Amino acid sequence: MPTRRTALASAVLASAALTTPLHALAQGRKDSVTLALVLEPPGLDPTAGAASSIAEVTLYNIYETLTKINADGSVSPLLAESWEVSPDLKTYTFRLRRGVQFQNGEPCNATAVKFSFDRAGGDKSTNKDKRLFAGLTTQVVDEHTVVLINQDIEPDLLFLLGQATAIIVEPKSAATNATRPVGTGPYQLAAWSRGASLTLAAWPQWRQAAAIKMRRATFRFIPDPAAQVAALLAGDVDAFPRVTPRSMAQFKSDPRFQVIVSGSRAKTILAINNARKPLDDVRVRRAIAAAIDRKAVIQGAADGLGVAIGSHYVPGAYGFVDTTGINPYDPEKARKLLAEAGVKLPLTLTMTLPPAPYARQGGELIAAQLAKVGITLKLQNVEWAQWLSGTYGAKNYDLTLISHVEPFDLGNFAKPDYYWGYRSPQFNELYDKIKNAARPADRARLLGEAQRLLAVDAVHVFLYQPQWVTVARKNLRGLWKDMPIFVNDLSALSWS
Repeated sequence: MPTRRTALASAVLASAALTTPLHALAQGRKDSVTLALVLEPPGLDPTAGAASSIAEVTLYNIYETLTKINADGSVSPLLAESWEVSPDLKTYTFRLRRGVQFQNGEPCNATAVKFSFDRAGGDKSTNKDKRLFAGLTTQVVDEHTVVLINQDIEPDLLFLLGQATAIIVEPKSAATNATRPVGTGPYQLAAWSRGASLTLAAWPQWRQAAAIKMRRATFRFIPDPAAQVAALLAGDVDAFPRVTPRSMAQFKSDPRFQVIVSGSRAKTILAINNARKPLDDVRVRRAIAAAIDRKAVIQGAADGLGVAIGSHYVPGAYGFVDTTGINPYDPEKARKLLAEAGVKLPLTLTMTLPPAPYARQGGELIAAQLAKVGITLKLQNVEWAQWLSGTYGAKNYDLTLISHVEPFDLGNFAKPDYYWGYRSPQFNELYDKIKNAARPADRARLLGEAQRLLAVDAVHVFLYQPQWVTVARKNLRGLWKDMPIFVNDLSALSWS
């Protein structure tokens, strides 16, 4: 909650910004840019942690992948110049770009690709897509040709190989990438002031270095919504991807700024620890779902910028089915389900809230809604590192409000050790069929069945598909208009 001091500071900054043209603030830094993020990455190795903020800084900037995901969700070549797919859809032959070097001077070749994917799927891997890579066999044909053989049919493999979990790393430096990252991308780490900012500098030896317009990019970390607005108005920040949506109207009416509302494949959910009593009872989970008004949550947590969902899948994704009618808002039904489950009221649960504004704002609203059916929530605000270690890592939570931003992550429900604690042989069997469905029509039907099963099991309270707001200076070009993944492609940015 903003304090009176914060509000006064914001007003002063806003007044200063009105009298100081932003173009004047930009003089002398036309080859640099300052972006802001809500969350600071815990490290700079996206293969070692689940935080999406790692990719927001590093993907396509420091590290590169075989393929590149574009703003419209399409896939184009990056480290791989071309590829061929076998008729059975399980073997991919990639031809690598020649002359590519890592930032420490080592060559980026087929051997590096094999090392990267073997490492990602190995026993000691902490890669969140470990299962994907564990199912891949990587074969080196020659220095510039590599073959991937997948155990299953994965129609989205080219997309998945463009995500941060699939970066190609240099074998000698891989172990220290979290603090001293080495990639093949156009930028290198220049400075990192923990808790405040991180700066990347253009790498002069990049293969297309002359095309880079921004020689220097600084990321500032600003979780507080009032401070986000103040930093933009003061000219301290040139662009703020995924800024608090409550600022949108103010900046839309200001001709000095551009406001981009982006679609996403993210799912904002009230995640439930299915392994804890009484949450292991489906009736209790259904009761929690029935007590929550999705429309009110979308309005209160996301300022109306969201679409209600009933399962872990979003409109626009292949095979989507509308499951919002399976667990509709019905407080009376919630009370009956709790009684059927033998729950003694009030039921006290703890809800862990990471620092993102949607979580803190939505948490208060959800607590008020659950209180009406006899469920008392203890709200526990934690920093992002605490959420990663305690909630995600140690599974020490009852409920948590979180956005899962990966486009293709149904497979998480088949992981027995995932932080949700959901174990369903029926879902596992269904997911295996999805992975091996060669015909698109069969795959779509099976995806629909999986969505319905997750909704019927009330694994979580599936809330909404968020839309993300980016506020930036009017003359900054190259910002993504949609966000199929969380990334800030600095090589595309320029000043007009």
